Amino acid sequence: MIDVINLKKKFGDNEILRGIDITIEKGDIVVVIGPSGSGKSTFLRCLNCMEDPTSGQIIFKGTDIADMKVDINEHRRHMGMVFQHFNLFNNKTVIENIMLAPVILQTKDLKKGRIKGTTKKQIKEEARENALKLLKRIGLEDKADVYPSTLSGGQKQRVAIVRALAMNPDVILFDEPTSALDPEMVGEVLDLMKELAKEGMTMVIVTHEMGFAKEVANKVIFIDEGKILESGTPKEFFGNPQNERLKEFLSKVLV
Repeated sequence: MIDVINLKKKFGDNEILRGIDITIEKGDIVVVIGPSGSGKSTFLRCLNCMEDPTSGQIIFKGTDIADMKVDINEHRRHMGMVFQHFNLFNNKTVIENIMLAPVILQTKDLKKGRIKGTTKKQIKEEARENALKLLKRIGLEDKADVYPSTLSGGQKQRVAIVRALAMNPDVILFDEPTSALDPEMVGEVLDLMKELAKEGMTMVIVTHEMGFAKEVANKVIFIDEGKILESGTPKEFFGNPQNERLKEFLSKVLV
């Protein structure tokens, strides 16, 4: 689904990514680990071009989305993103947050003649119905008309995940989805992500949750100083690491 070829990213003279190469297949659960400042989040943000790569290719479903001539917004609708700090719109209700992107994009498609036989009202009705189904899935249908400020951190993150699901994406990118949560709220978010994994959702996850990586991932990669130093299955990666820097890192985080 995604081929990343010699991906590099600089901020001024600071080279954050120094040549990333990885292939992500449909259905893969790729967990990205590494020390702070290693380039993990920059890598994720480059995948959906929230950051423009300095050089290299990101082939997503056959198109190089790192090419400046490509309309990235057409491809982003197939690539969901879940952020560390939720990024919900505080001036919109929970259900309005979930409905927003589907309604905007389908309304644009309607104006451009890409979809026919429907109206803007029907688009909104369908988006609301789908949003309610998603909220029911995570047990928060009673929170549909409240504002995000009234939710716990775990509830906000679960809403952020189903907001991404509302677009029916081919892949979801998670940027440290549990690191801003209180410890007792981490489990409810990881449980939802495990459900998505069982359903075959392609996911790329930057996380410090090693137990989750061992249990759910089919590929784990270690990034340090802007390079992938090692990758493999969880069994290989955690049970028999080869890279000395990875061995050092795991000795500190696995207790």
